[in-house]
Formats: sequence, C-alpha cells, structure tokens
Amino acid sequence: MRRILTTGLATFFGTGYFPVAPGTLASLLIALGYRFWFHRISWPLYLAIGLAVYFIGVWASSAYATRIKKKDPRTVVIDEVVGQWIALLLVPPTWWAVMTSFLLFRIFDIIKPMFIHKAESFRGGWGIMLDDILAGIYASIILNILLLKL
Repeated sequence: MRRILTTGLATFFGTGYFPVAPGTLASLLIALGYRFWFHRISWPLYLAIGLAVYFIGVWASSAYATRIKKKDPRTVVIDEVVGQWIALLLVPPTWWAVMTSFLLFRIFDIIKPMFIHKAESFRGGWGIMLDDILAGIYASIILNILLLKL
C-alpha cells in the first residue's frame, strides 16, 4: 500500500509517466487548475496547501527515488506541482498572467540559474523538491515585477 501511495504522489497520479515532458505537463495542469479553480482559495489556505504538498512531496519522492535507485527520477513531478503552485501565488487568474507564470517557472526549472542548481545537492526528496521551490520563487518575483509595471 505504501508503495502505491508514494508512487502515486511522487508521479502526481501518473502524470510523471507521460512520454514527453512530464514535468511540463504537471506544471500545465496546475496552471490550468489555478486559472479555473485554485485562484478562489484564500491565500492563507493556498499557502498551507502548498506547504503540505511540499512535505508530502519530500516524503513521497524520497521513498520513490530510493525504491527505483535514482537520485532525481524524471517520473517524479510532484516537485513541479509545488514549484508551479508557488509561482502562481496571488497571481490574477487572467490567461496572460497564468501562462506567463507557467513559462517563467518552466524556464527557471529547466535552466536552473544562480542558486537553483545547487539546491539539487540536498539529499533525497529535499533536493528533488528544493530546486523547484526556488524556480517557483524566482518566477513569482519576476512575474510580480512585470505585473507592477503593467
């Protein structure tokens, strides 16, 4: 039962098995969910959900990665879920803002500038999750600067 639970959570209910860009798909699903539903959640509850999914993701991705004997498996996408969740915090639910958040998060997650790359050196699920947390924070900062200027 634990194996099924950690696999389901780490792969975001199988999204991680998508053959092309599973992390991008997971991020897109969260962005679309935000556009239509998640933006209605109060920001304290939104933060609490993000924090809970982060710790669940650390646990699930650690167990899953250990079981399949890979440091950061491509099929683990719960980290993209949390990173995109952070990137969308307090963003207006317009198509422009949501898709810009999505694009910025994916860019930062893929190229891993500055300190993001170093976060991968943390052990287990902490490293798997932390680089995406930082990518989400960077995307949020850039997007909010853009929104202030518009």
